[in-house]
Amino acid sequence: MSDFIEEEDFATLLEANLGGAEKLNKGQSVDAMVVKISGDWVFIDTGRKGEGVLSREEFLKEDGTISIAEGDTIRAIYLGQVDGETRFTTRIGAKGGQGSAQIEEAWRSAIPVEGSVEKELKGGFEVRLPGAVRAFCPFSQIDLYRGDAAGYIGRRCDFRVIQYSEDGRNIVVSRRIILEEEAQQQKELLRESLAVGMVVTGTIRSLLPFGAFINIGGIDGLIPISELAWNRVTDPAEILSVGQVVQVTVKKLDWENNKFSFSLRDAGTDPWQTVGERYQEGSFHVGTVARLVPFGAFVTLEPGIDGLIHISKLGAGKRIAHPKEAVREGEKLEVKIESIDLAARKISLALATVSRAAEEATQSVDEFRQLAAKTEKTSFGSFGDLLKKAGKSK
Repeated sequence: MSDFIEEEDFATLLEANLGGAEKLNKGQSVDAMVVKISGDWVFIDTGRKGEGVLSREEFLKEDGTISIAEGDTIRAIYLGQVDGETRFTTRIGAKGGQGSAQIEEAWRSAIPVEGSVEKELKGGFEVRLPGAVRAFCPFSQIDLYRGDAAGYIGRRCDFRVIQYSEDGRNIVVSRRIILEEEAQQQKELLRESLAVGMVVTGTIRSLLPFGAFINIGGIDGLIPISELAWNRVTDPAEILSVGQVVQVTVKKLDWENNKFSFSLRDAGTDPWQTVGERYQEGSFHVGTVARLVPFGAFVTLEPGIDGLIHISKLGAGKRIAHPKEAVREGEKLEVKIESIDLAARKISLALATVSRAAEEATQSVDEFRQLAAKTEKTSFGSFGDLLKKAGKSK
């Protein structure tokens, strides 16, 4: 008998002594608990003697964080003994995977399969799986949101096998299912940490006439058009584009009905906080007519700062039925600030030409009165002098 055990025999002994449970076969999937995350490895407990290990890289997300935590339960595939370690993987095609022989097992056990998007077909994409196995991914299953098909060609992604038939000649895969599961996990984490008033980062998913939909990683929500900017916005496309990353403030969280609202405006600086530094009553400024309403015209002095010219001050002394008789939207006007109400966020304006004319008229009246008073005083003085002279003569 040999005095030593060859490496192959040693691996066999390890496999035979994984515990009282049945022997694991290569490619077999098991449920395991994460017991430790250290360095480049994740250690798991499969309920058998000894711990299994997986590469930590399998759980890294795009932002560099890890998608699992100690105590989590994962589905792992047994790869065998490597350098005396019991190796597992979570997806077919990962480093150390066994290739096409495990695709059927991946279908039965709902384990992700790594694949490459080769080309666009009618209704979807051709995906190349390990072992040069071809599969089909419908357009609706490639992502959570419909994007440019050309942007997926050449990408390597994890897929879930959702159909396996004809001995592997008919395989359909889905990436969307995996993304939905990840989003659900992120949503649960957000539910524990997210609160109204917080500023978060998200990606603009779509633009609509009434606002923009944004994804903050786990949930989608709406930025109403009124919350896009401090100034009035008529089209979200004026300030946003699909795919743009922005910071928003959480306005409403309705977890039961899955409705969430955000504000792009509140995440920025409120221009009203410093209005008193830039505008004073009686000062003149140039603004743009933003919109007309039956009772007057709103004039934008700067983004987020509008003032109102009441209809009674638009007709240059003449009564008009509607502001459009005097001004038009988009027209630039010189205005005078008549009053500022910071608490109510209101500024009352008047047309500068009318104000200046009124001031000039007022000045003219004052000058006339001063001149008349001076003349009257001079006249009475002369009459008094005459009386004095008359008294002396008597």
